[in-house]
Amino acid sequence: MLGAHTRNTTATRTLAVRGVTLLAMLTALAGGVGAARFLRGLVDVVDAAEVTVVVNTGDDDEFHGLWVSPDLDSVTYTLADAHNPETGWGLAGETFATMDALERYGAPTWFRLGDRDLATHLYRTERLRSGATLTETTAEIAAAWGLVCRLLPMTDDRVATRITVREPGADGSDEVELAMQEWFVQRRAEPPVISVRFDGAERARPAPGVLEALEAADTIIVCPSNPVISIGPVLAVPGIRDVLVRRRDRVVGVSPIVGGPPGKGPADRLMGPLGIDVSCVGVARAYREFCSTLVIDATDAADAAAVDALGVRAVVADTLMRDARVAAALAREALAAVA
Repeated sequence: MLGAHTRNTTATRTLAVRGVTLLAMLTALAGGVGAARFLRGLVDVVDAAEVTVVVNTGDDDEFHGLWVSPDLDSVTYTLADAHNPETGWGLAGETFATMDALERYGAPTWFRLGDRDLATHLYRTERLRSGATLTETTAEIAAAWGLVCRLLPMTDDRVATRITVREPGADGSDEVELAMQEWFVQRRAEPPVISVRFDGAERARPAPGVLEALEAADTIIVCPSNPVISIGPVLAVPGIRDVLVRRRDRVVGVSPIVGGPPGKGPADRLMGPLGIDVSCVGVARAYREFCSTLVIDATDAADAAAVDALGVRAVVADTLMRDARVAAALAREALAAVA
């Protein structure tokens, strides 16, 4: 587990990346397993105390009376070296006796919460019901796991990703709107996607510290996350995209797409129907307003010119994070790209 330290928010330490010295004030936008793996590599090559991570909360939902924040927890557990490396989510060595027991009562258990993982959700739910904000609760959970970097939810307000799919509805229509976890986990991302919206985003405010972290960062990293359901909700919170656009020359993204449709994850089932090409070029086109540089995989080197043609500088690297060493090397490449 990473050692706990008090973060100095006014520090201006420097770091050297591939021989280039730059200010070590980093802010990352994150969501999903790919982002968690990338961040684990990032804190191996920079001072973790100078890293702020703004995490998607559009996936958050209530299960069995408990408030669950999947992306916040995946990032927390991964940075604490406590995650399940096979799935990328949940805790290593987890058991599911509680879920198995709930099945006796006919309770829906399609969203599997591990026995030890339940403690996190119990704590979060109790704190939120007592009046604490999600920002405050996230900081407490991160501290309990010994994290050094600063984790921030994108907002303390409720923003819910809703996915409209083609499926017979109870009203006789052929369209149904599902919560993100219903589509992704319960339905295994199988119903064809028609549209995606972020309910409540227009009324939401960035969580305390989010805009300040983006304004102060020397480098802003868009992690290799699903552009639609992981980065999309963050960008939908008023004010966040505006800062990124204004600071575009300091924003570097890492493409989550390698060699076309992914072998894992639902990116192709979301991007394609929404008119986003399932390629690093499609990611560049979606990000070009606020991202000056995109790190793409060596497999996609032939697409570098097409990315450049969109006004986004392509940097070719190994982006398949097979282990922590590769994740760390990818983090170095991303930082050097905007040095």
